[in-house]
This record gives sequence, C-alpha cells and structure tokens, in this order.
Amino acid sequence: MSIIGIDYDKCNTCGMCVLECPPMFKRSKSDNKVIFDDPTGRCIRCGHCISLCPQDAILFDDFGEEHYSFEGIDDLSNYIPYEKLYNFLRANRSIRWYKKKQVPIDLIKKVIAAMEYTPTSANLRAEKFAVVSDIEQLKLLSDAVKEELLKNPATRSMYEESFQIRGELYEYQIYFDAPHVIFVYTSGNSAMDHYNIANTVTYGRLAAQSLGLGTCYNGWTHIAFENNPKLSKIVRLRGRSWGVFTLGYPNVKFYRCPPRKHRKIKFLNE
Repeated sequence: MSIIGIDYDKCNTCGMCVLECPPMFKRSKSDNKVIFDDPTGRCIRCGHCISLCPQDAILFDDFGEEHYSFEGIDDLSNYIPYEKLYNFLRANRSIRWYKKKQVPIDLIKKVIAAMEYTPTSANLRAEKFAVVSDIEQLKLLSDAVKEELLKNPATRSMYEESFQIRGELYEYQIYFDAPHVIFVYTSGNSAMDHYNIANTVTYGRLAAQSLGLGTCYNGWTHIAFENNPKLSKIVRLRGRSWGVFTLGYPNVKFYRCPPRKHRKIKFLNE
C-alpha cells in the first residue's frame, strides 16, 4: 500500500498536492515539475493526494480497491442535507431485542466495508474485524464475561441485579441473544487505539442502521477483556484494544427520540 509517483501524461502541474502535502510533494527548481519525494518512507498513505488531484494523476499501488469518484455529486451538503443527517443520528438507538433471523453475509460485509473508511489517527488503520455467529460460542463467552464482571466488587455491585433479571429473559444475556457479535480489535500499542476503535464502531452502527439492522455497543465485553485478556481466546482472537457490538434485526420499535439538554458552548474568540 503506497504512493508510487505521478502520471506526467495526466499531471497539469496545478500543485494542489504540493499545497496539501508539502513534505511529500515538491516542485522541481529546474522545470517547476511536481515530484513525489519520500526517501525515508514518511508517507502515511492517507490518500488526500489521490482525492484532490483534478487530473487523477497520482499513481498508487495495493490500496485494496479502485478509488471512488464523486461523479454526479456536486455538493455533499445537498447529497445528505443536515436536517436528514441530524434526524438519522438522533434516531440511532441501542437495540437489546433481536429477531432470531440471521443477517445475510452480504449485509454484514457492507457494515464492515463502511467501518474500513473510518478516519484514524495518523491513518494507522490497524483495526481488525471478526464476526461471531455461533450461538454456542456466544453463550460460552457471555457466561465468561458475566463471571469476570461478578468477580470484581465494583462491577458486581453495578451489574449483579441486572444480570439476574436479564438471565430470565435471554439465553446469553451479555449479547441479548443477538445472532451476531462484531469484534473490532487491534494488537497495536498506540495511545489512540481506543479512540480509533470507538470511531470505527460508530461507523459500523450507523451503517447497520441504514440497512435496517440494529446494534448495541457492548461495554461489558470491553471491560472483561481489559481485566482478563485470556477471555478473548474463547473466540480465538488476540488483541490489546477492543470494541464489541451486537448486530441483528431489531425486534422492537422506537417511536420517538428522547430529548437531550443542549450543552453550554464556550466560544473562545480572543
């Protein structure tokens, strides 16, 4: 995955790439030619140069797929107006009741495809994805996560009563009997890993909502894995940072969004 250089049959020397990324792109002093120069491999492959080149003149290799053109979309603000986006975001709910119906693989792949476009710190993109759909495996992990949380006096006082009640409602209560659980994880050691994963999960949850699916971020698993990393071996995964959410067809309908109190905003103009 790398930027190779410039296709000079297409380049019109406009210099947009030089303005966007001066460490990597320069102008030749001899002929004003735009050149890509990265002798030390500092390029983080964010792809901005590919996105903003009006001539599509940036050469790249092993980015995973062809780039997407905005052809036919002149103004993104008109493509999805703020009012629609705002209502869509407000309508997102955590789903804790699911139908038994499995989600088709192609829809799950669409959810993950959206997550692959999540912005990450320094364009690390270290996140990996795993989908667990085996009910017995989910039951085993649910029991292990619950046991781990009940070991700790602090988390036991928070969750014990809830677990007792939910135990009468679900077969595997930690995951609300969802047909699928998606794990987003990384073995990296960056201070930004948790933030990157959180953003990635949010992209996935919103993408799922657009497909008529329901999700719920599962903090219980996150806490249990932090306390006891060996639990991840139950689903044959290894990582240092985790994000986990359930996925399935909602078996509940919401009629309204509860109000939210607007926060005080500081405008620092001086």
